[in-house]
Amino acid sequence: MNSKYEAVIGLEVHAQLSTKSKIFCGCSTKFGSNPNSNVCPICLGHPGVLPVLNKKVVEYAALMGFATNCKIRERSIFARKNYFYPDSPKGWQTSQFDEPICENGFLDVTTSDGVEHHLNITRIHMEEDAGKSIHDKGSETLVDLNRTGVPLIEIVSEPDMRSAEEAYLYLTKLKQILTYLNICDGNMEEGSLRCDANVSIRLKNETSLGTKTEVKNMNSFKNVEKAINVEIARQIEIVEDGGRIIQQTLLWDADLEDVFPMRSKEESHDYRYFPEPDLMPIVINENWRNEIAENLPELPEVRKNRFISEFKLPEYDAEILTSNRPLADYYEKVITVTRDYKSASNWIMGEVLKVLKEDKIEITDFPLSAENLGKLIELINNNTISGQIAKDIFPEILKTNEDPSKIVREKNLVQITDTSKLEGIISTIISSNQAQVQQYLSGKDSVIGFFVGQVMKASQGKANPKVVNELLKKKLIEQK
Repeated sequence: MNSKYEAVIGLEVHAQLSTKSKIFCGCSTKFGSNPNSNVCPICLGHPGVLPVLNKKVVEYAALMGFATNCKIRERSIFARKNYFYPDSPKGWQTSQFDEPICENGFLDVTTSDGVEHHLNITRIHMEEDAGKSIHDKGSETLVDLNRTGVPLIEIVSEPDMRSAEEAYLYLTKLKQILTYLNICDGNMEEGSLRCDANVSIRLKNETSLGTKTEVKNMNSFKNVEKAINVEIARQIEIVEDGGRIIQQTLLWDADLEDVFPMRSKEESHDYRYFPEPDLMPIVINENWRNEIAENLPELPEVRKNRFISEFKLPEYDAEILTSNRPLADYYEKVITVTRDYKSASNWIMGEVLKVLKEDKIEITDFPLSAENLGKLIELINNNTISGQIAKDIFPEILKTNEDPSKIVREKNLVQITDTSKLEGIISTIISSNQAQVQQYLSGKDSVIGFFVGQVMKASQGKANPKVVNELLKKKLIEQK
């Protein structure tokens, strides 16, 4: 970015709440149903129908408010956001405007240069989703209203971000919190999590805001980061050429990695907001507030710090293990079986995450139970098997999810620790490799690795490496 300018970025994030029914009616929120099958007179906006607020939506919104350091308003109201579009059959969207349920929160993120940034959240409000217009059926536009009335929260940040990296980290942290709370699955491809970016530039040290554009149609966190960087560069180029920025909505094209104008951007007065006459104000009294707060789980940042302090894990390990709640839960189940916290971390970050990546599955679908992974680690720690044998039998345990000690017994893989047996193997190998013996005796200590490998091969991997090392050094010195 041109060093004369700085970017000013704010994000509007829509998160679809994981309720079974819609916000104002009992229709299903299930994704992938036949078009226009999850609808009723209420979400279709038929005359004379009355909405009934889903209590769970209020509780989920308040939970997110607590998790992002917001003030939860005792009284909030719904409003009508008026606009006409085919995927909004009522002619308005029921949302919140000047009295949202949550406001004045914040999140802190740390960029790659080690600087912590305090990013303020203006508000979190509840609203209903619109339907979906489908434009890829030739010359026709089809409308699926299944999504109409699906509950959303919109999380609006202050324009506090100064780089696309900050926006990426903020969005990543929001998704992590949403999934930890189990109130949104965070799936951007299915539209469960959507992000619009408001971007402007100004000369450094200026305090007034420049003209902003809104960038839409970004279906991954990386695309959000790319789109913001492209838009910053575009605006700088216009200003440097003597032009001016027009307030408009832009669409991101991921294939071309560029932004294109969609329409001029509306202001809030264009929507003619007014209080929703069919819904009472939401009042969250102290008892209800406390009841909601009691359901707040241990949040990722707190859990990460606990993993570091309680289990003495490096920050890198703790960050990965707490990146999502099911993975952190899996780790904590493993260490109920083994108290070797670091080995448990190593196995999960190595073998387990490798399988998840290759098979494109989540930890919730991982076939090996946490209990059996813990038992496998304990077999290594009590010298029943070597680490190499553990890795060799891991694919079989993965397929069967059998107790690893049973597989070790059946395959006769118990580690050899009997020194008399090992001494016999070592003596044979030393006798057969006198050239390497002389290299070791002349000061080439690294040759010990060759001998260890030969012993492990001769014992079919069952020799205890620690015992082998000790015996080898002793036997080799005797060759002088």
